[in-house]
Amino acid sequence: MYGNLKSILESELVAAKENGTYKTERVLESAQGREITVGGKQYLNFCANNYLGLAGTELLEKASEEAVKRWGFGLASVRFICGTQTVHKDLERAVAGLVGMEDAVLYSSCFMANVGLFQTFFGEQDVIISDELNHASIIDAVRLSKAERAVFKHMDMRDLEEKLKASSGRHLRVIATDGVYSMDGDIAPLKEICDLADKYDALVMVDDAHATGVMGKNGGGTPEHCGVVGRVDFVTGTFGKALGGAGGAFTATRREAADYLRNRSRTYLFSNSLDTAVTGTSLFVINHLKKHPEFRERLWENAKYFRELMKKNGFKVPDAQHPITPIMLGDEKKAVEMAKALFDEGIYVIGFAFPVVPKGKARIRVQISAVHTKKDIEKAVEKFTKVGKEFGAV
Repeated sequence: MYGNLKSILESELVAAKENGTYKTERVLESAQGREITVGGKQYLNFCANNYLGLAGTELLEKASEEAVKRWGFGLASVRFICGTQTVHKDLERAVAGLVGMEDAVLYSSCFMANVGLFQTFFGEQDVIISDELNHASIIDAVRLSKAERAVFKHMDMRDLEEKLKASSGRHLRVIATDGVYSMDGDIAPLKEICDLADKYDALVMVDDAHATGVMGKNGGGTPEHCGVVGRVDFVTGTFGKALGGAGGAFTATRREAADYLRNRSRTYLFSNSLDTAVTGTSLFVINHLKKHPEFRERLWENAKYFRELMKKNGFKVPDAQHPITPIMLGDEKKAVEMAKALFDEGIYVIGFAFPVVPKGKARIRVQISAVHTKKDIEKAVEKFTKVGKEFGAV
C-alpha cells in the first residue's frame, strides 16, 4: 500500500520545489545567537525569535545547569500524579505576574496551550470568533474543539462586531486573536476588541507568543502595551522566543479558570511536566529582565535603526511597533531565491511562502535582536540592497 502513497508524496514534493514552497531545514553547528555556524561558515542571524538575545548565552547556560543540579533532569510523569515541584509553581506565579493575571498553567508548547484552552472551555453550545490571520496553532485548536467557528477579517472591528451580533444567544462566545502577528509584526487592536467584548458579553483570548517579554513597559506583552491588563481573559505565550528560546509555554488567566485547566485540560493532564532546565531557566529570565530593562531598550533602538536604513535604501518597510520586519516580495520563488542569495552573502534570513503565508504574499521576514550591533545591521542592509537590485526588489 505504501507504494501508492509514495508516488503521491514524490509528486507533491517535486511540485513544491518547482513553485518555491518546499521547506529546507539548515543544520546549525553552533549555539543560537547573533552569529551562527552553518557548514563551517559564520552567518549574521536575522531570522530567530531571539528578540532579547538571551538564547545560547552563558548566562542561561549557568541558570539551566543550576536548575538541573537542584531539581533533577525531569519528573518522568504528568503533574497530577507526581510531577509538580516548587520551581513549577514559582514559574507559574512569576509569568502570571508578568502578564498581569491571577494564575498560570504550564504547557510543553504554545500549540498545546491553545489546544488545551479551547477544548477545555468551549463546546457545541459556544462559538469561537477568530481573526483570519491567527497563528496555525489557534486555527487548529479551534478546529479540534466542538464549538462553532466564526472568522472575522484581519483586525477589522466592523466585521468582528457583525460576527458578535450574528452569534447572539450562544452560551459562551470568545474572541481569539494573536497579540502580535508573526508574519507582519502588526499588533492586534486589543482596546477595541475588549470594548466589543464588553458590549456583546464575550470573552477575549490573546496568543502573545511574540510579545511576552518584549511589548509593554515591563515586558508584559500586548495587553500591557494596549492598556487592557485585567480585561483579557486568557493569555497564552511561550518561553521559547524572547524568554530564553528553548520551549515551554503557559496559559495565564483567572484563578478559577486556571484551576479548571489543571483538572480538565487534556494537553496538560496527559503530558509530562515541563522539564526542569526550561522551567528553572525561564524563571531566572523573568526575574532577570525585571532588573535589566536595557535588553528591551536595545531591541527597540536596533529595530528603529534597521527600518530607517532599509527605507533609505529604497525598500518598502512597514512601520509596525514590533521587531518583526517583513520585506514584501509577493512572488514565492523570488522570496526563496533572494533569501538564498542573502545566505550566500553571509546573512541568514528565510523566505516565507505558501502555506506559511497566503499565496501572493511571499516575503523575507527579518527578526531584529537586542544583541545585533550597528555594524551587523549596516552589513545586513548593504547585502539586502545588493541582492535586492539583482532581483529587482529595489
